[in-house]
Amino acid sequence: MKYAEKQKAMECYQKHKDMIFKLAWAYCKDTYQAEDVFQEVFYKYLVSHPKFKTTEHEKAWFIRTTVNICKNFLKSKWNKDTLQMEDWDRKQEEPLESVDAFDTLKHAILDLPEKYRVPIHLYYYEEYSVREIAYLLHKSESTIQTQLQRGREKIKHTLERSERHDVGE
Repeated sequence: MKYAEKQKAMECYQKHKDMIFKLAWAYCKDTYQAEDVFQEVFYKYLVSHPKFKTTEHEKAWFIRTTVNICKNFLKSKWNKDTLQMEDWDRKQEEPLESVDAFDTLKHAILDLPEKYRVPIHLYYYEEYSVREIAYLLHKSESTIQTQLQRGREKIKHTLERSERHDVGE
């Protein structure tokens, strides 16, 4: 690999590493799986040498690739047959009333089904528009709007339930 290519790869890595890891973690809900996805995304980038028209195109490629790798990973037999350590830890955790509001929100988002969790992450954490999310996930804008609305409702319901539990109702 030439010096210019190495430099470009390092710049891409620095620019997108946090976004890719957070998206992979939001998708997989497991740190170790997210790390595997993260490595696979950059391996694919280094092997394929994609050419990007704009920085938006570059970011979209990384998001789409991350989502695809997550989906493939979650479909794999290994993933289906293995109890994840974080799932085990979650079963052993203290009740939600012992955590602060931020952790309660984080748990509410992580407990969402994937079809709501990923659009919520892209919309609120990556600041993509509904149109951009629809394009990235190959879904219609109305589907994304519905998923965002239902995801927000589920989060609200979880937070209200947690709040009632904290008050002792």
